Amino acid sequence: MSTKHAEIIATFLDRLWLKQGVSPHTSAAYATDLKKFLQFILAHRGAHAELLQVCSADVEDYLLWRRQQGLSPRSTARALSALKKFYTYAVQERLCAADPTARLRQPKQPQALPHSLAESEVEALLQAPDVSDPVQLRDRAMLEVLYATGLRVTELTQLTFSQISLQQELVRVVGKGNKERLVPLGETALEWLQRYTKEARVQLTKVPSDYVFVTRRGGALTRQAFWHRIKFYAQQADIRSHLSPHTLRHAFATHLLNHGADLRVLQMLLGHSDLSTTQIYTHVARERLQQLHATHHPRA
Repeated sequence: MSTKHAEIIATFLDRLWLKQGVSPHTSAAYATDLKKFLQFILAHRGAHAELLQVCSADVEDYLLWRRQQGLSPRSTARALSALKKFYTYAVQERLCAADPTARLRQPKQPQALPHSLAESEVEALLQAPDVSDPVQLRDRAMLEVLYATGLRVTELTQLTFSQISLQQELVRVVGKGNKERLVPLGETALEWLQRYTKEARVQLTKVPSDYVFVTRRGGALTRQAFWHRIKFYAQQADIRSHLSPHTLRHAFATHLLNHGADLRVLQMLLGHSDLSTTQIYTHVARERLQQLHATHHPRA
């Protein structure tokens, strides 16, 4: 990729962050999508092709090529979203005359139900760490906070002490779109958090840091590293259900609904801007209730 193209993409991502507060994860994904599209047009139109001089046919050819390569509809939808945002920015800044994606519509995506865990599985996962070890005590506190609050994994790993009010038992979270929300911690998560900070954190690192959950170098634990820790404890607990980095977030939402939580309250706790995003959990809860009925009712 030429220096010129690298600068154009970097400037676009900076503007996107300033205007919409996109997360580093989303920004990195958009950068990857734009670079892949650039590689495609360079390969199909020659080495002198320009990112700012493409037409709608180029974008359509790229989307067709992705389908032919067997890439998932979800990732292709995200790639088109990245291109739409980029060319909207380019037209606004008068970097190109017309938006080649203007007439292209996002493909409809099948609604994927989030995978959750049964309450007994969550309990087994939470009890898997050996809390006599400072690293595993940290992990137990992280798992407890994650299940108690429904934070996104990135929100958890980036959590700082300035975001936590021990007196009010609240966590202040700045989520997607730079939106702030307050989430209750709960007594159990608070107890594990306090135990970790008193007993384990000082053993893990002597480096000053405002991050709550730290590595031995004093930095924040990465999203990927914590995901590996979750998989390790799931193996320890013999949990064979499907896992994802957000499994405990999904369990938090599903279990709250199963115990009678209001959907609007759940929307606020999860930090969803649209209630329709939260409503997917009603399907999960309904499926769970049907399974319970089928298993336990004498006439099911």
